[in-house]
Amino acid sequence: MMVCSDVEPVSAFYSTNLQSKIQSYERLGQRICRALGAPLVNIEVHSDQLNEFIGIACEMFTKFAGYTQEYLVFDSDLYEKEKGGLRLDVLFSLTKDFNFRSKFKNVSKSIKDLYSIGKMVIGETDSPYLFQVIDQTQPDTLELLNSYDYLIGDYRRVIDVIDFEEGSSDGINTLFTIEQSLAQQTYFSYSLGNYGFDLISWYTLKNWLDTREKVLALRRDVRFDPRSQYMQMFPAPSNTHFYGIVTCYVERPLVDIIKEPWVYQYALALTKIAIGQVRGKYAGTQLFGGGTINASILEDGKTEKAELEKKLYESAPGLGDAAPPEFFVG
Repeated sequence: MMVCSDVEPVSAFYSTNLQSKIQSYERLGQRICRALGAPLVNIEVHSDQLNEFIGIACEMFTKFAGYTQEYLVFDSDLYEKEKGGLRLDVLFSLTKDFNFRSKFKNVSKSIKDLYSIGKMVIGETDSPYLFQVIDQTQPDTLELLNSYDYLIGDYRRVIDVIDFEEGSSDGINTLFTIEQSLAQQTYFSYSLGNYGFDLISWYTLKNWLDTREKVLALRRDVRFDPRSQYMQMFPAPSNTHFYGIVTCYVERPLVDIIKEPWVYQYALALTKIAIGQVRGKYAGTQLFGGGTINASILEDGKTEKAELEKKLYESAPGLGDAAPPEFFVG
């Protein structure tokens, strides 16, 4: 049986959408219990059940929403041919959010082995580093990584790759290329009179160039597996060296997910269903004073659960896994 804590100071409830007091499963479980009548009445649910329901709600939410758009830069030398791809969950940029000195001195890697802030890759593929040195003159000064989910104990995961660009020496600023010729012709058409290409011709030929890249396989194709976090390239990088950038959707940290109203509402609905199933075992039992056990909360929970799932599913175009939905709850 879940028992909420004693009377809390009112400051414990000062909360907004962007500055929520919900920082843990325990605190969200307390909110759910209070919504169901605790501590004035006993709630027939165990704390493990509450944690399980919150976890289910987070899983549902992050499958269809709860993501950020990130740009990840990589070196083609990082492509692992033996594993058939490039692992994306270690290609995040760093942000200096928090500084800690003595609390995290015991790290698995020595300070001299840690990557510097300037590196694009956060950690090793099989044993990623959790910390980075902020100041080489103060080796005990470490920071939390924005790309690391400290509640889960692993890197944030990439949901899907939506764009890929390969760095090259071609373009409008390079001589003897089609793009350069088009740019020059467009410029002269306005500076010297009606000569050369206009903007409509530029647009048409650019579309033709894009089609030419696809037909002749001049542009690499990418395939991403969200389970393994490896992105494959076709053709794979061989002797050519380049820098690339991928645009992708990344799961938000769990500490942000549990603050979402949908997660609270869905976990609350699951809790109502669990309580209703427990009370349904004793339906018709006479209580002291002539009262009976009421299990109507079961149907309330089922109705709310169905409505919340409908809201989540219908907001996701086609219910596909290729790209997250175009909405945010909260």
